This record gives sequence, structure tokens and C-alpha cells, in this order.
Amino acid sequence: MPGLYFEEFTEGHVFQHPIRRTVTETDNVLFSTMTMNPAALHLDHHYAETETEFGKPLVNSLFTLGLMIGISVHDTTLGTTIANLGMTDVTFPKPVFHGDTLRIETRVMSKRRSKSRPKAGIVTFEHKAFNQRNEEVASCTRQAFMIAKSEEG
Repeated sequence: MPGLYFEEFTEGHVFQHPIRRTVTETDNVLFSTMTMNPAALHLDHHYAETETEFGKPLVNSLFTLGLMIGISVHDTTLGTTIANLGMTDVTFPKPVFHGDTLRIETRVMSKRRSKSRPKAGIVTFEHKAFNQRNEEVASCTRQAFMIAKSEEG
């Protein structure tokens, strides 16, 4: 399904994104090393087992954030976004581990027409990620600059 245009979003609508993703050790190692994050918490099984309260490596939280937003794109902004304007209120209330399967929900918090571009608008989304036990593992607020089908009339 392609993304929606500005006018097609309804405040309060909740998307239950059908794509789910199981996070693998390879995902975590590649992402951590590609982003130059050498934290033993993500990469060293022995360290994580003996030196942390978790007993195993944690998935890099920025991977979780990217996956959460990425899964939402197909239903919301694919081909209809001009740009991301920012993310705020990013939280990770529970850790993500190798083997966790994430599902994503997105709520349309608000929308408004652009003051400077008549064929665009700003949509504010709340994204939430849940693991297979239905525990919330991540959330954020994101503003997207969206293409409008027509000028405000």
C-alpha cells in the first residue's frame, strides 16, 4: 500500500502495521559496527552475561528506533513524504534482545497545513513498538512534512 497524502490522514487514527520483524544477532552486530558503536553491551556476550543486569546483549536502541519508524512507512509515508522534520519524546521502556519479534502501532496525533507551502502539510505521529509479549519496547513522536493532493481551498 502506498503512503497517504496529507488530506487522507485523520487525527486519532491508529495504524496496526501488518509487518512484524524478528530482530537477529546479525542485525544488532551489523548496525552497531556500521554506526561505530563499540559498546560491549551490544557486542560482547561474555561482558553482557557477567557484567550487566540483563545477562545477554541488548539490541542497539537506535536500531529499534529505525525499525519502528521503517515498519510504519509502508502504511503512512511511502512516496508521499517530503521530509522528516524531527523526532521527540523517544523512549525505550523495555530492552530488546536477539530473537524478539516487534510489531508497530502508529497514531496520528495531529495535522496542519503548511503556512509556507500550499500543497503540503505537517502530520505528527506517535509510533510505538511492542515485543512478542506485548510489552512496549520503544516509542517516539515524529513530525513528517507531507505532500497534499491539492492546495487548501
